[in-house]
Amino acid sequence: MFVLITYDVNITSAHGAKRLRNVARACLNYGKRVQNSVFEIDVDYGTFLKIKHKLLALIDEEKDSLRIYYLG
Repeated sequence: MFVLITYDVNITSAHGAKRLRNVARACLNYGKRVQNSVFEIDVDYGTFLKIKHKLLALIDEEKDSLRIYYLG
């Protein structure tokens, strides 16, 4: 399963820089950075669900943006 993960974390808010580092670190654990906030990840479905759950727990849904695209 090939997945593209993109994010935009608001670093002007409290703890924003820490969230940004944590999201980037989580993505680096599973995939390859292709741009500053874009990662290519090739994983099985179970690992994909684990990554998705972890990232959703890290971001602030009101201030940040997270996009996950399944590419086949």
